[in-house]
Amino acid sequence: MDFDLTDEQRALQDMARDFAARELAPHAAQWDKDEIFPEATLRQAAELGMAATYVSEANGGSGLGRIEAAILFEELAFGCTSTAAYLSIHNMVAWMIDRFGTADQQSRFLPDLVSMTHFSSYCLTEPDAGSDAASLKSRARRDGDFYVLDGSKAFTSGGGRSDLYLVMARTGGEDAKGISAFLVERDRAGISFGQNEKKLGWHSQPTAMVHLDGCRVPAANRLGAEGDGFRLAMAGLDGGRINIAACSLGAARACLERSLGHVRERRQFGQTLASFQSVQFTLADMATELDAARLMVHRAALKLDAAAPDATMAAAMAKRFATDVGFSVVDRALQLLGGYGYLEDYAIERYFRDTRVHRILEGTNEIMRLVIARRLLEG
Repeated sequence: MDFDLTDEQRALQDMARDFAARELAPHAAQWDKDEIFPEATLRQAAELGMAATYVSEANGGSGLGRIEAAILFEELAFGCTSTAAYLSIHNMVAWMIDRFGTADQQSRFLPDLVSMTHFSSYCLTEPDAGSDAASLKSRARRDGDFYVLDGSKAFTSGGGRSDLYLVMARTGGEDAKGISAFLVERDRAGISFGQNEKKLGWHSQPTAMVHLDGCRVPAANRLGAEGDGFRLAMAGLDGGRINIAACSLGAARACLERSLGHVRERRQFGQTLASFQSVQFTLADMATELDAARLMVHRAALKLDAAAPDATMAAAMAKRFATDVGFSVVDRALQLLGGYGYLEDYAIERYFRDTRVHRILEGTNEIMRLVIARRLLEG
């Protein structure tokens, strides 16, 4: 058991931290205000291997592990949480093709995803199938060498802009085993998109409905066998939960650092805020909880790489704890800054808006508790 990063991991951390400081943080406020999807910056990240962090080297990826991805996403989220979160979703789709795709699918789709010439989206949630994802209603009907897809997907990050959509649709019965996964290109007839959703946060990435109306997709675009879709979707989410937890760590650390600077300088009642014991206790709790969350995230990442039997539970625990702690740390940082924390000029309000959704997506934290409880009760 070694809690220190290796030299290689520290080099990755330094690279990501430098990129976030140069290319993300200076622009994050403008991207948020004007709802800009920073395509050129994302492609710069891809040039450094960040679009395919744990895609195999054989398929052009960086071939790194989940803990390296967690280190990476924490640093990127420190600079711009919204942009880092989109990049984590793109990584998830690329990995699923690398892990479960055919050689033909890998050669057709991965080069453009690795370089971010093309952007990707993950489509599981529907208007009436959120936490109960296995109840999804989208259908895929076999028609010779094609499938015909009908249905709608909700809350799709990258919706309307992404070039490739990983869509879960029902090919069989009404349970999870009746779901299959399909790779649907943006330019196929029958796919359309709703308007960009107006959201509390995550303004640097578009979010829109994806509509499928008689969309003909080659059978060669089915990812895995018929009936494998839900299993593949959940495998992707194990890593996605660790990544979004890491994004919460980065946002929380950014706000903790800002609050430390503020309380050292701000004076009230003749002394700095840092002199008050109540402030000291708040800071101590924030730092302690953040450190505990990071340890849980890194442990879950190691378990996922090792294919440990309890990796799914560990990922759920890390996601539940780190996203709750991350938002709480951001909230307390805002409180320490008082009225200044509520102003756009001080950035914490943006982190507050961007981290709130982390407790909802990739499985709500209530669903994480169910995942954990079911694993415990199986024993």
